[in-house]
Amino acid sequence: MNRRYSEPVITGLNHLASGKIRDLYAVGDDLLLVASDKISAFDYVLESEIPDKGRILTQLSMWWFKQLADLVPNHVISADVDQFPAELQPYKEELRGRSMLCRKLAMVPVECVARGYLTGSGLAEYEKTRTANGVQLPPGLVDGSRLDRPIFTPAMKGEVGTHDENVSFDVMAERIADPELAAHLKDLTLAVYSRAREIAEERGIILADTKFEFGRLRGGTLVLADEVLTPDSSRFWPADEWKPGRTQSSFDKQYVRDWLTSPASGWDLASDTPPPLLPPEVVAATRARYVEAYERLTGVKFD
Repeated sequence: MNRRYSEPVITGLNHLASGKIRDLYAVGDDLLLVASDKISAFDYVLESEIPDKGRILTQLSMWWFKQLADLVPNHVISADVDQFPAELQPYKEELRGRSMLCRKLAMVPVECVARGYLTGSGLAEYEKTRTANGVQLPPGLVDGSRLDRPIFTPAMKGEVGTHDENVSFDVMAERIADPELAAHLKDLTLAVYSRAREIAEERGIILADTKFEFGRLRGGTLVLADEVLTPDSSRFWPADEWKPGRTQSSFDKQYVRDWLTSPASGWDLASDTPPPLLPPEVVAATRARYVEAYERLTGVKFD
């Protein structure tokens, strides 16, 4: 499989790992999570960047952590670079707005996915078996259908460079060898999703599905980690444009995917060649969707 990861945003720090979009650094006993402006599609990190994307994702995550604080604690120590340790101060302008100083966790190797609407891989499974991750669903659903109640559809984390594996709840519980933790993850995921869905709906946005990651502090407390409820980890749809039975308009990188698979890009998804550079108008339109999601959810103008 062709996959490329971003280069570290900051040189001179103790770099631990890079994902497609984020870099992780050690800062004493804590961790620094830095979001770049890179964007990924079809298992590639594109050469083109989306200006301010890392800042939008970080600041939106911080906003959501505050909305959810009474439901679940999180791993963030601070996102204020002026309060970061002395060793980070030389880099604070590069880090400003796109970084979080976080507690080190023992991560649970599960992506905790909640779905309130049927689409994506859940729809693909449903069309074959009338289930999503083994959860039986009623007949007659189509792309974008609202489910009677949200469902938990976990995925086991894959090795670096491989896809995560969608599994049933029972398989997840068996894999992590802790049925009590599995039940807690399910209940917590659905509670957090339900709260976030209500908040989004008040702002005219449908939260179709989302994924969370959890980890344990040294004392064993389970906390919410990584990014949360961003357009990269969630499907947000404009409520006034929702229409089941078709692909929904969204506040994410679908605009990029659509252009890459259009004749205008000239790119063959089945080939071994990386995607081409994005045209300026695609970059601008994608940035605008991320900004709109941030502003509509938070009620604050993105600065």
